[in-house]
Amino acid sequence: MRFIGNRSSGRMGYALAEAAIARGARVILISAPTALAAPAGCERIDVTTASEMHSAVLARLPQATIVIKAAAVSDFRPAAVAAQKLKRSGPLTLSLEPTEDIAQSVAARRNPGTLLIAFAAETPIDAQDLIRTAREKLQRKGADAIVANDVSQPGLGFDSESNAATFITAARETVFPAQSKLSLAHRILDQVAHLRTSALASA
Repeated sequence: MRFIGNRSSGRMGYALAEAAIARGARVILISAPTALAAPAGCERIDVTTASEMHSAVLARLPQATIVIKAAAVSDFRPAAVAAQKLKRSGPLTLSLEPTEDIAQSVAARRNPGTLLIAFAAETPIDAQDLIRTAREKLQRKGADAIVANDVSQPGLGFDSESNAATFITAARETVFPAQSKLSLAHRILDQVAHLRTSALASA
């Protein structure tokens, strides 16, 4: 079997689910294949492809007051899937097509007041490049905040127990140094709670 994927373990998303449950939230965890056990108390929905995740998220969107898009969904997929093995017979050109942008779909279809927190896993030139790229993504996706992290740093991000990130909104940036993903999940939820309180106060 051959497939296109990435090294994401799912740990950040599962840590966010665990932290949210600990705070009393009802959690719907939409998960790609992983060896991780779902946190007790959440509703887990298993999907395999980006298209399946897109459909599952939109199906549950009317129930959500906060959507956190922590999954590292592939940006591209093969334009055609072979039903049988492709024999080795010389050079092969693989045609790819973009997958659905789940965050943009959520932004366009969410109920008024539903918060959207997106993630940006980047390989920036420097810290300023990370912020610039994340802010462009924040505006393009129509999210309320974006969590940006540099996945090129050794021991952080993909397939790691630790992570570091910058929580970015239109008004400010909050930097979180390297720490366990569960600890970072709580710091992220602190910021989300602040956004939620501010949104309710201005409604």
